Amino acid sequence: MLQNILAIIFLPFLLINADPSWEEFKSFEGRFRVLTPGEMQVNERVIHTDIGEIKYVTYYYQDESREAENAMYMVTYCDYPEHTIHSDSTELMLDFFENTIDAAVESVAGELRYAEELNYKEYPGRHWRVDYRAGHATLKTRAFLVKNRFYTVQTATERGRSMNKATDDFFASFAILVE
Repeated sequence: MLQNILAIIFLPFLLINADPSWEEFKSFEGRFRVLTPGEMQVNERVIHTDIGEIKYVTYYYQDESREAENAMYMVTYCDYPEHTIHSDSTELMLDFFENTIDAAVESVAGELRYAEELNYKEYPGRHWRVDYRAGHATLKTRAFLVKNRFYTVQTATERGRSMNKATDDFFASFAILVE
């Protein structure tokens, strides 16, 4: 309750510090909000797994200008079937996030630069960076498991631009609307 009150109090400060051209994007189905530098597009896909079909929903904005701090901004979420993985399953979280990070590194044939624990409120999460495209590009990710819903918040950029305010603003603006 206190965290919700603090979020309401501090939200205007987050909005003031973000680039004024950024817009708020809300996904009521995804139950999140985030500030973005442009209009988000959506992509949905269903993956067949040993635990059943999992629908991944990705909202993304691709910035093609040469001056852009990041080429891509993404928020992805999926719901795991009941009784498979849940944020209160502390025994499973270490393996869950290790496997998730390993899969992310493998998916872009990259190299993990760092990974650290970073929770969202009381929910378990991780923050990591992967360099890929022979070290010329960087993918930064924050991931959280909120009950049985898994969120990733990501930016992709040229490696030389990996330390940028736009990524910080994007990550800081992400908020779950309903838990």
